[in-house]
Amino acid sequence: MIEATDFRNAMSLLTTAVNVITTQGTAGMHGFTASAVCSVTDTPPSLLVCMNQSSRSHAHFIENKVLSVNVLSTQHEHISNAFASSKFNSEDRFKFGDWTTLETGSPVLEDALVSFDCQIEDIQNVGTHSIFLCRVLAIKQSQQEESLVYFNRAYHQVGQLEMA
Repeated sequence: MIEATDFRNAMSLLTTAVNVITTQGTAGMHGFTASAVCSVTDTPPSLLVCMNQSSRSHAHFIENKVLSVNVLSTQHEHISNAFASSKFNSEDRFKFGDWTTLETGSPVLEDALVSFDCQIEDIQNVGTHSIFLCRVLAIKQSQQEESLVYFNRAYHQVGQLEMA
C-alpha cells in the first residue's frame, strides 16, 4: 500500500499551473488556491476542479453551482498566497488584485493569464476531495507573458506567451 506522504511527495514533482478558484452567488463570495485543475474536453468546453471537502468554503461552491478558474501569471504570487492562507477571511482575500465578472457572476481576476467562467454541472466525491465537472461559459485572456507554476513545493515561472 502507498502511504499518503509518499504519494504527496511524488505529486510535488508534477509541475502544475497555479489557479485561484472563485465563486459568487447566494452563498456569498469565496475563493481558494488550487493546482488540481485540468481540461476534460473541448466539445463541450469543460474542465474539472478538485477541492478538499474539509475546506471552509466547500459548501459555498456546492450551493452557488458556479466558479471561475483564474490562471495566475508570475506577478500574482501574493494573490495565490492570500487565497491559500487561513489568515484572511473570504472578503479580505478579494482585496488582493482587481476583480470583474463574466457570465456567472463569479469573480474574475482582471489580469489573470486566462480565466474560465464555469457552471458546475456535476460533483463526484472521491476520498477527501470533491471533483467539480464544469462547463466553460466564457473565457477571458490577458496579455501576460509568463505563467506561475508550482513544482517541488515552490513557485516558479515558465514561458513567454506567443499567441497563435
